[in-house]
Amino acid sequence: MKIGDIDLSSEVLVIAEIGNNHEGDYGLAVEMVQAAAVAGAHAVKFQTIEPVRLVSALQAARIEQLGRFAFSRDQFEALSEVARNAGVMFMSTPFSPEVVPWLNAIVPAFKIASGDNNYGRLLTAIAATGKPILLSTGMTDLDGIGSACQIIEEAARAQGLRSEIALLHCVSAYPTPPDQANLRAIAALARETGRVVGYSDHTLGIDAAVLSIALGARIVEKHFTLSKTQSDFRDHALSADPAELAELVRKIALAQAMLGTGEKTLQPAETQTAAAARRSIVARVGLPIGHILVDSDLEWLRPGGGLLPGQEGLILGRRLTRPAARGEMILPDMVA
Repeated sequence: MKIGDIDLSSEVLVIAEIGNNHEGDYGLAVEMVQAAAVAGAHAVKFQTIEPVRLVSALQAARIEQLGRFAFSRDQFEALSEVARNAGVMFMSTPFSPEVVPWLNAIVPAFKIASGDNNYGRLLTAIAATGKPILLSTGMTDLDGIGSACQIIEEAARAQGLRSEIALLHCVSAYPTPPDQANLRAIAALARETGRVVGYSDHTLGIDAAVLSIALGARIVEKHFTLSKTQSDFRDHALSADPAELAELVRKIALAQAMLGTGEKTLQPAETQTAAAARRSIVARVGLPIGHILVDSDLEWLRPGGGLLPGQEGLILGRRLTRPAARGEMILPDMVA
């Protein structure tokens, strides 16, 4: 699966989730995109919200807040250019089907929030674009995930398209208590569904996000802010600041390198150690030419480079064609 230029089979996609941490300040949003790029994120992600299509009219205060935070289509299109110029992908989570068509022109993939992983109309609208989908799995189980994927796949097929879905383990608590992060669910998602998996992190700090790599996450999304104390808006406290995001990117790269291919083979760094630490078959005592070798003539000592333990059959019962000094390796070309 690829998101933009990132092949998830070989690289972990790191997404800086700006979300609403800009609090409606376009200039701050531009600064955040650029800071995330400097920190090494591959993508920045926003939330595209039309308040009246998300929240009941009875929740006037919430609609007012979301209205203050909301950017226009023109602003998002401009931010996508800022991201492109900074060298990062621009992504957004749509919260209504109506914004999907115009977002489709500026994003390489769509993110579906956990709160909407059962909202069929939105899933169908996104599936119809044919773009890769990052489906957050908070507040649901395997049955709910299966239902969401079925809706997406059927909608894509109806358009003659093939859907690609990555499942992001997510716990929808802000912040998520460490003992409820349930990171082993990442491996379970991969095992039970056979799909690409990732992690959308709501814990404090970056430890959980780094650990997710060892459990198979190929996408890591972390909330991002320029300052954890910018305001009392809850997302700032659980977000990574620029220094933490840079450290997260560094540690994810280190984790990928440490995890390796998963194949159990001799590593290049072991070669010199193996030559010194392995044993070779040697003469226990000095042996004359013509001596017929028996087991009591042999010893197994370091360094390696000669016959290995277990290869005694190549020389036992055979006659030495030249003398062997005590401790000398006995090799096949020394016997007849």
